[in-house]
Amino acid sequence: MRLRNIPGAREEIAASPYVVHDEESMKGKWHEFFENDNPIHIEIGMGKGTFIIECAKRNPDINFIGIEKYSSVLLRALEKREEESELSNIVFIRMDAEYIENVFAPDEVDNIYLNFSDPWPKDRNAKRRLTSDRFLKRYTNIMKKDAVVTFKTDNNDLFDYSIESVNENDWEIIVMTRDLHNSEYNEENIMTEYEKKFSGLGHKINMMQIRQKQY
Repeated sequence: MRLRNIPGAREEIAASPYVVHDEESMKGKWHEFFENDNPIHIEIGMGKGTFIIECAKRNPDINFIGIEKYSSVLLRALEKREEESELSNIVFIRMDAEYIENVFAPDEVDNIYLNFSDPWPKDRNAKRRLTSDRFLKRYTNIMKKDAVVTFKTDNNDLFDYSIESVNENDWEIIVMTRDLHNSEYNEENIMTEYEKKFSGLGHKINMMQIRQKQY
Protein backbone atom coordinates (compact mmCIF):
# COMPACT_ATOMS: atom_id res chain seq x y z
CA MET A 1 0.00 0.00 0.00
CA ARG A 2 1.40 3.38 -0.97
CA LEU A 3 0.98 6.00 1.72
CA ARG A 4 0.10 9.51 0.71
CA ASN A 5 2.44 12.14 2.05
CA ILE A 6 0.55 14.86 3.91
CA PRO A 7 2.29 18.25 3.89
CA GLY A 8 2.95 19.51 7.39
CA ALA A 9 2.30 16.13 9.03
CA ARG A 10 5.65 15.96 10.80
CA GLU A 11 5.33 19.51 12.08
CA GLU A 12 1.84 18.86 13.44
CA ILE A 13 3.02 15.66 15.13
CA ALA A 14 5.99 17.49 16.65
CA ALA A 15 3.62 20.03 18.21
CA SER A 16 1.14 17.48 19.57
CA PRO A 17 0.88 16.96 23.34
CA TYR A 18 -0.35 13.41 22.65
CA VAL A 19 2.97 12.29 21.15
CA VAL A 20 6.07 11.47 23.20
CA HIS A 21 9.00 12.98 21.32
CA ASP A 22 11.93 11.99 23.55
CA GLU A 23 10.89 8.37 23.78
CA GLU A 24 14.34 6.91 24.43
CA SER A 25 14.69 9.01 27.58
CA MET A 26 11.53 7.31 28.89
CA LYS A 27 13.08 3.84 29.02
CA GLY A 28 12.36 2.41 32.46
CA LYS A 29 10.35 5.52 33.40
CA TRP A 30 6.96 4.93 31.82
CA HIS A 31 5.22 4.45 35.15
CA GLU A 32 6.60 7.82 36.22
CA PHE A 33 5.33 9.32 32.99
CA PHE A 34 1.78 8.04 33.57
CA GLU A 35 2.07 8.77 37.31
CA ASN A 36 0.74 5.35 38.28
CA ASP A 37 1.73 1.68 38.46
CA ASN A 38 -0.92 0.44 36.04
CA PRO A 39 -0.01 -2.19 33.43
CA ILE A 40 1.51 -0.96 30.19
CA HIS A 41 0.13 -2.24 26.88
CA ILE A 42 1.62 -1.26 23.53
CA GLU A 43 0.33 -1.61 19.99
CA ILE A 44 3.01 -1.83 17.33
CA GLY A 45 1.82 -0.43 14.02
CA MET A 46 -1.33 1.17 15.38
CA GLY A 47 -2.41 2.68 12.07
CA LYS A 48 -5.11 5.33 12.49
CA GLY A 49 -5.57 4.51 16.16
CA THR A 50 -9.10 3.09 16.18
CA PHE A 51 -8.17 -0.05 18.13
CA ILE A 52 -5.90 1.41 20.78
CA ILE A 53 -8.09 4.43 21.50
CA GLU A 54 -11.07 2.15 22.05
CA CYS A 55 -8.91 -0.03 24.32
CA ALA A 56 -8.00 3.04 26.38
CA LYS A 57 -11.65 4.06 26.67
CA ARG A 58 -12.69 0.61 27.88
CA ASN A 59 -9.73 0.10 30.23
CA PRO A 60 -8.96 3.24 32.25
CA ASP A 61 -6.71 1.24 34.61
CA ILE A 62 -4.29 0.29 31.83
CA ASN A 63 -1.73 2.60 30.20
CA PHE A 64 -1.63 2.37 26.40
CA ILE A 65 1.19 3.37 24.08
CA GLY A 66 0.61 3.35 20.33
CA ILE A 67 3.62 3.02 18.03
CA GLU A 68 3.43 4.09 14.38
CA LYS A 69 6.29 4.90 12.01
CA TYR A 70 4.38 6.68 9.26
CA SER A 71 3.65 10.35 9.92
CA SER A 72 0.71 10.49 7.52
CA VAL A 73 -0.99 7.63 9.37
CA LEU A 74 -0.14 8.89 12.85
CA LEU A 75 -1.70 12.21 11.94
CA ARG A 76 -5.05 10.47 11.45
CA ALA A 77 -4.71 8.82 14.85
CA LEU A 78 -4.07 12.22 16.41
CA GLU A 79 -7.30 13.53 14.93
CA LYS A 80 -9.16 10.72 16.70
CA ARG A 81 -7.17 11.28 19.89
CA GLU A 82 -8.12 14.95 19.98
CA GLU A 83 -11.77 13.91 20.03
CA GLU A 84 -11.04 11.90 23.20
CA SER A 85 -9.11 14.59 25.03
CA GLU A 86 -10.38 13.43 28.43
CA LEU A 87 -8.33 10.22 28.19
CA SER A 88 -5.20 10.28 30.33
CA ASN A 89 -4.03 6.70 29.75
CA ILE A 90 -2.85 6.80 26.15
CA VAL A 91 0.04 8.36 24.22
CA PHE A 92 1.64 7.82 20.82
CA ILE A 93 5.20 7.44 19.57
CA ARG A 94 6.37 7.92 15.99
CA MET A 95 9.13 5.38 15.55
CA ASP A 96 10.15 2.15 13.87
CA ALA A 97 9.43 -0.92 15.99
CA GLU A 98 12.98 -2.09 15.36
CA TYR A 99 14.10 0.24 18.16
CA ILE A 100 11.66 -0.73 20.91
CA GLU A 101 14.47 -2.01 23.14
CA ASN A 102 15.76 1.57 23.25
CA VAL A 103 12.39 2.77 24.55
CA PHE A 104 11.26 0.10 27.02
CA ALA A 105 13.21 -1.53 29.85
CA PRO A 106 13.16 -5.23 30.78
CA ASP A 107 9.87 -6.27 32.43
CA GLU A 108 8.28 -2.89 31.64
CA VAL A 109 5.63 -4.03 29.15
CA ASP A 110 2.65 -6.16 30.14
CA ASN A 111 1.06 -6.80 26.72
CA ILE A 112 1.72 -6.20 23.04
CA TYR A 113 -0.84 -5.99 20.22
CA LEU A 114 0.09 -6.71 16.60
CA ASN A 115 -2.89 -5.97 14.37
CA PHE A 116 -2.78 -6.66 10.64
CA SER A 117 0.95 -6.13 10.42
CA ASP A 118 2.72 -5.78 7.09
CA PRO A 119 3.20 -9.38 5.85
CA TRP A 120 6.47 -8.62 4.04
CA PRO A 121 5.73 -11.52 1.64
CA LYS A 122 9.17 -11.84 0.04
CA ASP A 123 11.50 -14.26 1.82
CA ARG A 124 14.34 -11.76 1.87
CA ASN A 125 12.19 -9.49 4.07
CA ALA A 126 11.13 -12.19 6.56
CA LYS A 127 13.22 -10.66 9.35
CA ARG A 128 11.06 -7.53 9.14
CA ARG A 129 7.88 -9.40 10.02
CA LEU A 130 6.72 -8.51 13.51
CA THR A 131 6.46 -12.19 14.45
CA SER A 132 9.94 -13.12 13.23
CA ASP A 133 12.48 -14.60 15.62
CA ARG A 134 14.27 -11.25 15.63
CA PHE A 135 11.19 -9.44 16.91
CA LEU A 136 10.25 -12.17 19.36
CA LYS A 137 13.66 -11.69 20.98
CA ARG A 138 13.02 -7.97 21.21
CA TYR A 139 9.70 -8.61 22.92
CA THR A 140 11.38 -10.98 25.37
CA ASN A 141 13.75 -8.18 26.34
CA ILE A 142 11.01 -5.71 27.26
CA MET A 143 8.04 -7.83 28.43
CA LYS A 144 7.24 -9.45 31.73
CA LYS A 145 7.69 -13.21 31.71
CA ASP A 146 3.96 -13.94 31.70
CA ALA A 147 3.02 -11.09 29.33
CA VAL A 148 1.00 -11.83 26.22
CA VAL A 149 1.35 -10.84 22.56
CA THR A 150 -1.95 -10.79 20.68
CA PHE A 151 -1.63 -11.06 16.92
CA LYS A 152 -4.43 -10.69 14.34
CA THR A 153 -4.23 -10.96 10.56
CA ASP A 154 -6.28 -12.02 7.56
CA ASN A 155 -3.10 -13.11 5.78
CA ASN A 156 -2.94 -16.92 6.03
CA ASP A 157 0.66 -17.16 4.87
CA LEU A 158 1.79 -14.72 7.54
CA PHE A 159 -0.22 -16.59 10.16
CA ASP A 160 1.34 -19.92 9.15
CA TYR A 161 4.78 -18.32 9.27
CA SER A 162 4.02 -16.91 12.72
CA ILE A 163 3.01 -20.31 14.08
CA GLU A 164 6.33 -21.74 12.89
CA SER A 165 8.24 -18.80 14.33
CA VAL A 166 6.63 -19.23 17.76
CA ASN A 167 7.24 -22.97 17.78
CA GLU A 168 10.88 -22.56 16.78
CA ASN A 169 11.62 -20.05 19.52
CA ASP A 170 11.20 -19.98 23.28
CA TRP A 171 7.52 -19.03 23.03
CA GLU A 172 4.21 -20.87 23.19
CA ILE A 173 0.72 -20.42 21.75
CA ILE A 174 -1.93 -20.14 24.46
CA VAL A 175 -4.92 -19.18 22.28
CA MET A 176 -5.40 -19.61 18.54
CA THR A 177 -8.27 -19.44 16.05
CA ARG A 178 -8.45 -19.15 12.29
CA ASP A 179 -11.95 -17.67 12.40
CA LEU A 180 -12.00 -15.10 15.19
CA HIS A 181 -15.41 -13.64 14.47
CA ASN A 182 -17.08 -17.04 14.74
CA SER A 183 -15.17 -18.14 17.82
CA GLU A 184 -15.57 -17.88 21.58
CA TYR A 185 -12.86 -15.22 21.60
CA ASN A 186 -14.87 -12.67 19.64
CA GLU A 187 -17.04 -11.45 22.51
CA GLU A 188 -14.51 -8.89 23.76
CA ASN A 189 -12.74 -8.39 20.45
CA ILE A 190 -12.16 -4.79 19.36
CA MET A 191 -12.00 -4.51 15.60
CA THR A 192 -9.41 -2.44 13.78
CA GLU A 193 -10.10 -0.50 10.59
CA TYR A 194 -8.45 -3.20 8.49
CA GLU A 195 -10.37 -5.88 10.34
CA LYS A 196 -13.68 -4.24 9.48
CA LYS A 197 -12.61 -3.91 5.88
CA PHE A 198 -11.31 -7.44 5.40
CA SER A 199 -14.08 -9.18 7.31
CA GLY A 200 -16.56 -7.17 5.25
CA LEU A 201 -14.99 -8.73 2.17
CA GLY A 202 -15.57 -12.18 3.62
CA HIS A 203 -12.03 -12.81 4.86
CA LYS A 204 -11.66 -14.95 7.97
CA ILE A 205 -9.59 -13.35 10.70
CA ASN A 206 -6.74 -15.32 12.26
CA MET A 207 -5.81 -14.63 15.88
CA MET A 208 -3.26 -16.01 18.28
CA GLN A 209 -2.08 -15.11 21.75
CA ILE A 210 1.46 -16.10 22.63
CA ARG A 211 3.81 -15.80 25.56
CA GLN A 212 7.29 -16.84 26.56
CA LYS A 213 7.48 -20.45 27.67
CA GLN A 214 6.85 -20.77 31.37
CA TYR A 215 9.56 -22.87 33.03
